[in-house]
Amino acid sequence: MASPFHILANANPVPPPDAHPRPDWLKVRFFGGENYQDLKRIMRTLNLHTVCESARCPNQGECWEHRTATFMILGNICTRACGFCAVPSGRPLGPPDAAEPERVAEAVQQMNLRYAVVTSVNRDDEPDGGAAIFARTIAAIRGRVPDCKVEVLIPDLRGEWPALETVIAARPDVLNHNIETVPRLYSRVRRGALYERSLELLQRAKQQAPAMPVKTGMMLGLGETREEVLQVMADLTARGTDIFTLGQYLQPDREHLPVVRFVHPDEFAEYKRLGLQLGFRHVEAGPLVRSSYHAFEQEQSARP
Repeated sequence: MASPFHILANANPVPPPDAHPRPDWLKVRFFGGENYQDLKRIMRTLNLHTVCESARCPNQGECWEHRTATFMILGNICTRACGFCAVPSGRPLGPPDAAEPERVAEAVQQMNLRYAVVTSVNRDDEPDGGAAIFARTIAAIRGRVPDCKVEVLIPDLRGEWPALETVIAARPDVLNHNIETVPRLYSRVRRGALYERSLELLQRAKQQAPAMPVKTGMMLGLGETREEVLQVMADLTARGTDIFTLGQYLQPDREHLPVVRFVHPDEFAEYKRLGLQLGFRHVEAGPLVRSSYHAFEQEQSARP
């Protein structure tokens, strides 16, 4: 049986990243064996992008060696320039590739997957934010591999709620949209995004498809306080969010926001305990957790 396919994350400046070596709990072993090379070959052959590479995920080596990765559709250039994200930003070179959904589905079929996760860059240049391509990708995967479950990690679609309805109508098994950080830090961390808009997206998704697990995630280490994190968690559970992921922010390079502090694993464990008490069905929390880490297991535990 194939492994699940995870698609799969301060007011004052701090010294550059090399002035604060990463603690031992953030040091990861890189895997580059046969499975890693095979997955890389499939992605290159089909001209597909992964968020594992574009966002420089610390789990890439481990996940790829276990034949797990994250499809990133709608190209590799994001129309926003968020302070935390390593994905290239700018003006997309053209409209979305109409053949991309079928190529993603072909990759899923070649790998004989039973759980696929699909994310994207922001496409604010598109009237529907790319929602139609998301829907077509879900349909294409189901057409080739009917038993494969599909999770989508979508942008905020600029609050165009008919676009959200387009994605939900395609019946993803999990709908994910990351809240990313606390409201106070939005102007620096999530440029072009609004905290209340992201909350509304999650609430609308749950209202439109009550049986579908709705998921979100946050990064820690950007200058948020414990009280702010707990308030975000309360806001999310009040809107019916089922799955919550929490990981350490890591600065991709000197052009991005600095790490304010490295959060100890014990703190992540405490947030997990409190999150379950607040009402999340599943909480995945740890320094190296990213939004789609162990996505298959999360979906299973979040079902009623």
